[in-house]
Amino acid sequence: MTAHQAVNRLRDAQTQSILIDGAEIVYREIGASDGIPLVALNHLAANLDNWDPRIIDPLAADRRVILIGYRGVGRSRGRVRTSIEEMAADAIAATRELELDRFDLFGQSMGGMVAQEIVAQQPGIVDRLILASSAPAGGPQVVEMTRTMILGMLRAALRRANPTASLFFTRTAGGTQAGREYLASLRERVTDRDSAVSPRVLRAQLAAVRRWGQRPRAMTSQFSGPVAILHGDSDRMIPVANATALAQVFPAASVTVFPDSGHGAVFQHHLDVVVAARAFLRR
Repeated sequence: MTAHQAVNRLRDAQTQSILIDGAEIVYREIGASDGIPLVALNHLAANLDNWDPRIIDPLAADRRVILIGYRGVGRSRGRVRTSIEEMAADAIAATRELELDRFDLFGQSMGGMVAQEIVAQQPGIVDRLILASSAPAGGPQVVEMTRTMILGMLRAALRRANPTASLFFTRTAGGTQAGREYLASLRERVTDRDSAVSPRVLRAQLAAVRRWGQRPRAMTSQFSGPVAILHGDSDRMIPVANATALAQVFPAASVTVFPDSGHGAVFQHHLDVVVAARAFLRR
């Protein structure tokens, strides 16, 4: 394990690695607070460079924020996982290796599914939980994500557009501008970048999400900590009905639905998300 080195900008965070069951898993961390750290798990087909610094930097202003990669994705070694349960087991092992006895957890999209499985497997290690643009097991239309994503990528290719902007943001003027600003923010880091996500990773993760959608509808969670659910009202990849379904799994959760927002709602509304998340995480 590499010793924690405090930096206050995500673009300056060193890409480090830990060994989990013989595979090197990459991670980055910023912030130097002695309080409860925040662990973040990213969306499908994402590497460490896909975290928006406009969210991570301010969240790390008063806490340690740790971005953990997935096995076989980017510069992480090993065979890419094909189930949410395996990804959760890896994440739990990573937090143990990083000596995190208790932490808050922020899961974006597929990362939110992994986060739910973490609190199902080890509820005592997570204090507060943020689920952004995510879905419970067996959630509405989750099994359709593969079709939606492939069609979105084909349409983007025909228009010579960036598929992330097409899939994550609405086609309104506000959504289009937000997509451009998001992609610009991801280019802020110019050195020590993560490796590109391969088609093999995309296929494996789509299969994992499909299996999550095929599971029996999730029952009420035994997790007793505070939960915040964030979603876009026009999310085509994980329809907004999943925010309601998640609220049934976590009955005490707060639910925020952002207007004119797709799957990238937290990126489009990053200022509001940061204010709300910091208030939610504050002790």
